[in-house]
Amino acid sequence: MLKSIKYNWIWNKSFDSLFIILPQFIGLILLIIFQSFFQSHNLTIPLTAWVILILGIDVSHVYSTLFRTYFDKQSWKQNSNTLILIPFVGLVLGILVYSMGAIYFWRLLAYLAVFHFIRQQYGFVRLYSKSLTLPSWSAQVDKISVYGFTIIPILIWHFTGMKNFNWFVDGDFFYFENTYLKNGAQYLFFLLLIIYIGKEIYSLFHHEFFSLPKFLFMMGTALSWYIGIVLYNGDLIFTLLNVVSHGIPYIALVWFYGYKNYKSRDENPFLSKLFKFKYLILFASCLLVFAYFEEGIWDSLVWNEHKTIFKMFSYFKPISEDYLVFIIPFLTLPQWTHYVLDGFIWKIGEDNFYWKKIG
Repeated sequence: MLKSIKYNWIWNKSFDSLFIILPQFIGLILLIIFQSFFQSHNLTIPLTAWVILILGIDVSHVYSTLFRTYFDKQSWKQNSNTLILIPFVGLVLGILVYSMGAIYFWRLLAYLAVFHFIRQQYGFVRLYSKSLTLPSWSAQVDKISVYGFTIIPILIWHFTGMKNFNWFVDGDFFYFENTYLKNGAQYLFFLLLIIYIGKEIYSLFHHEFFSLPKFLFMMGTALSWYIGIVLYNGDLIFTLLNVVSHGIPYIALVWFYGYKNYKSRDENPFLSKLFKFKYLILFASCLLVFAYFEEGIWDSLVWNEHKTIFKMFSYFKPISEDYLVFIIPFLTLPQWTHYVLDGFIWKIGEDNFYWKKIG
């Protein structure tokens, strides 16, 4: 039986365990240890936690896309038209939608973000299945399960109504409060969880395939999405489980791409050095600098919530409502571009421009 367990890591055991698998569980571990602390912050996120989660992970992971696209000479050469067109379309579309009402703009961005988050989880499951010769029915159960573990909690949120947290702003989701639909979706979630676990047990005992990394990733996804969105109703809990499980694996995979791609290329000496183990902190610092400047501009022009950490932006003044129709779509371009490019950058080229061929 043990011979049928597959350790098909994307890179290796240490890298995957620390940067892809563990982020699916670290929020849950912290929640168990500091449960009273998290429950006391249902409505607010402490400043230190905000800096770590939002600046250090969430916004930073958006800018990691730059190193896979705009900063990559080969990628830019092959796909420059696409890389120029996407932010341009995003800006024009954003201004048009925002002019119809701010809530429509945030709603569009929120659902695009949800789609991006869900597709990333599915993408990692595909990566962990790439070296397995799975029966078609088993692959289909994996696909249905990962989509179910992510979409169903979002549906339950819609059927429940407003919570103490939101994706971007209050009211950015459509809500259809219905107890029967909410309960039915919860039953469906646990039924799907039982089916998936049963399938994995069947595969193990019948000497087919059991991928330990894939199983752990799937379980982490199911637990973090259900607990963060359905079981608890706290802003800090939602942000922790949502951001850590998404942002850290994304940054890690971009860094892995850079490490594999630039060690044999010397057309960009800076990137060749940046993607080495000894410069890992420098890579993270670059992302943090981008994130700090973006959030500093956001805070000074729009939110005006964290003046203590954005003192250097104090000379900026909040923008008049009349100009937000241009400013907010412009400031959200990094997010928009990140969401859309993530669906393109592993498909718009050939050969080493696919995730599946990196490892």
